[in-house]
Amino acid sequence: MSELSVSSNIQRNPKYLELVARRGRLAWTLSAIVCVIFYGFILMIAFTPGILTEPIAAGSVIPMGLPLGVGVIVVCCLLTGVYVYEANQVFDPMFEEIVKDASK
Repeated sequence: MSELSVSSNIQRNPKYLELVARRGRLAWTLSAIVCVIFYGFILMIAFTPGILTEPIAAGSVIPMGLPLGVGVIVVCCLLTGVYVYEANQVFDPMFEEIVKDASK
């Protein structure tokens, strides 16, 4: 079977269309969450700098902005982990099945 026919079989497969839609939905959802978090943090810096410069506890020299900034980074890393997990556990097996069906 030629590569062109396998490729066209994959693109016509309803499972492939479902895979593309699910992957796109997940990617856009996670991207939206990251944008809200990042822009929310930037908006806090712009409009409520007093909150970010307050110490986290009485007598502390660590401002609230530091753990919040670290939290932004940690949440983004976790969301990347969510995408990688879904890709490995859901999307890759789906794609392998699609390729196997198209190669028949």
